[in-house]
Amino acid sequence: MSKMIFLVDDSATMLMSIRASLEMNGFKVETANDGIAALDRLNGLRPDLIITDINMPRMGGMDLILALRAMPAFRFTPILTLTTESESSKRDEAKRLGATGWLVKPVPAADLVRVIRQIVPGA
Repeated sequence: MSKMIFLVDDSATMLMSIRASLEMNGFKVETANDGIAALDRLNGLRPDLIITDINMPRMGGMDLILALRAMPAFRFTPILTLTTESESSKRDEAKRLGATGWLVKPVPAADLVRVIRQIVPGA
């Protein structure tokens, strides 16, 4: 059974590119274009991994991580950030809020898949 990855990014190009790479590697992918849309779409979905951008309109990745970690259904779901931000203070904040890992864009597809396979059991 393929693992489901929920991808949150305000860039349609990033969503399309990452989705294509992940689907070619056998993952099922669902998407949202910001944190509010993600919370709406996640109602009833149980992804094996959530990957979120940090800087997005309406609700950014930090607030999304905080909201997800407050929900029992997502308390232990791995959350990766995939962002252009590289400041250690932002990374530390994301970790404090509950992010599992931090990746800086651009990330080659092979590297992203390798990280996913490391943190998602059976991926």
